[in-house]
Amino acid sequence: MRTALRVGIAIYNDGHYHAAHDAWEGHWLDLESGTPEERLLHGLIQFTAAVYHACDRNWEGAVGLATSAGEYLDGIDAEYRGCNVDEVGRYLRALATDPEGIERGQPLALTHEGERLTLADLTPEETVVAANVLAEEWDYDEELFERAGDAALEALDEGDEGTPFLALLFDFVRGDESDRAVIYQRLEALVDRRESRRRDVEGLFDEN
Repeated sequence: MRTALRVGIAIYNDGHYHAAHDAWEGHWLDLESGTPEERLLHGLIQFTAAVYHACDRNWEGAVGLATSAGEYLDGIDAEYRGCNVDEVGRYLRALATDPEGIERGQPLALTHEGERLTLADLTPEETVVAANVLAEEWDYDEELFERAGDAALEALDEGDEGTPFLALLFDFVRGDESDRAVIYQRLEALVDRRESRRRDVEGLFDEN
């Protein structure tokens, strides 16, 4: 829950309003309906959708989602799971009343334990999750990012924080859009080289 929550918050705060829900949705679907955790994630998913539609000037969609999101969050502790739930609730009420107000200022930032998380604040493990989410959002090969993420996590388990897999995933998540294609090509080459080396040693020590 903590990882999914933080990753989604960071993605949202960096302006990827549509992608944020993908960080939460898988975890949310496994939760029992009506529990505080389920209502929190359900509310946040609809909150980000409301912001997304408001930014796209879909006023009717923004109002409907802001209203339902507020209903899911209503009654949850003000800082449940470290989130600024109370602040989100107030913002949703304002958005439902005046969706065009989003054009007069930036959307509300989400916080976790008082921190306005961005992608640059995520841990290596959280960055791997964020890379998978954003690869899907930006139409890159999700399977490649899963393999790269596995390689990065394996290196981290072995104490190698300088793994090039992680460095490229950091760059992909945090870098400029203009650099993503080059980063993807480098990551693809790195994954292919790693798997080629593994195939080279497969079976070398098996008995004939």
